[in-house]
Amino acid sequence: MQSLLQIADFALGIAKFFIFAHVIMSWLINFGVINMYNNVVRQIWVGLNNLLEPVYSRIRQVLPPMGGLDLAPLVALFAIIALQIVIRNNLYSF
Repeated sequence: MQSLLQIADFALGIAKFFIFAHVIMSWLINFGVINMYNNVVRQIWVGLNNLLEPVYSRIRQVLPPMGGLDLAPLVALFAIIALQIVIRNNLYSF
């Protein structure tokens, strides 16, 4: 059971990294630091969107509209960190 919890914690860490990368990349695109005409940038952006939009869309269904402010990544990060805390606190009790 301990191994499964460690694997779950590792998977949540990877998900957290993808969310951070998506948020930072969206800022860089919106401020014009990186260009969407670059094929590598566009492929990474589309890949992250395809990976994270199913999660964000479910969160957006619950959240009220905030006038252009998207809090879905923040809620997703909060949920991931909360799950990691629960896993780490219960990791050695098995």
